[in-house]
Amino acid sequence: MTDATKKMAAALAAVNAYLQEEEAHLFQQKQAAAQLQPVQQDVNTWALSGLQDMMSLRQLIQMKAFSRF
Repeated sequence: MTDATKKMAAALAAVNAYLQEEEAHLFQQKQAAAQLQPVQQDVNTWALSGLQDMMSLRQLIQMKAFSRF
């Protein structure tokens, strides 16, 4: 191999190693960010209460409507 091909091979190997290292670093950052963000669901008690009231009212209306038949 000539000096030019050796230099080209060394440069390509260095660039490839750098890209792999950068990709591994980004993957580690994504993993760390995913672990830091806990899954959190806020429970809105007023909304749940309103939904429960609507469902019970619908049930009462249906019972009243179908009891006539």
